[in-house]
Amino acid sequence: MTIGSLFSGIGGLELGLERAGLGPVVWQCEPDADARAVLSWHWHRVQIFRDVRELDRYHGDWCRGGWDCECEDPIEPVDVMCGGFPCQDLSSANVVCRTGLAGPRSGLWRSYLGAIEYVRPSWVVVENVGSSWREWVPVVRRDLCRSGYSSVPLALSPAELGYPHHRDRVFVVAYAHGQGEPLRAVHATMASVREAAGRDGSRTRASCAEAVARADGLPAGLARLPGNAVVPDVAFHIGRGIKQVMDEIL
Repeated sequence: MTIGSLFSGIGGLELGLERAGLGPVVWQCEPDADARAVLSWHWHRVQIFRDVRELDRYHGDWCRGGWDCECEDPIEPVDVMCGGFPCQDLSSANVVCRTGLAGPRSGLWRSYLGAIEYVRPSWVVVENVGSSWREWVPVVRRDLCRSGYSSVPLALSPAELGYPHHRDRVFVVAYAHGQGEPLRAVHATMASVREAAGRDGSRTRASCAEAVARADGLPAGLARLPGNAVVPDVAFHIGRGIKQVMDEIL
């Protein structure tokens, strides 16, 4: 299996899925230059696109052939597409103007959906804020259904894994109709993810004070980047659930 990532940030979501055994990351998409620098450091031979709105024609900057490469095929098919589209228009932290999926940033979900319809992966993992899930989860699941995907929502926080912060997030795990995946198996497996996460969360973790002390050593230019990522351990549990379903099918 292979992974394509949209709104990649610094790669926490795809890193966790990769660790779960869902296959290598073959391309990413991220508009922020600082985040792209982090991605290229860790996945230095992975193609990086800048604009999700142009995946059907954009050649990217840092592809396998170098800066001047003119790729014959702008985007490689993948088995898993993942990403957390912008939350600014959905987040409860936005007290000035919350426009939801009609906003200019969170509204990029439409471009995400267009990329799904263009690439047609077997699996899709969508992530966004948990505080306003009622504003986006039903719409996202409806859009995915219309595009030929069944889906299961899953709320999972780093705190459930023992981390000293909450960052409540909701994931929508979707799979393509007609691929042979039993709906009941997917629901049952995803429901067991939180139970497995709780068991892992009982492991000893660093205290909050220790975590803050480590974070204080970040360079000023990178200080904002950790917030632009999914905790890899959270994504790992979701990836492990997907892999379990795939192993049962095969």
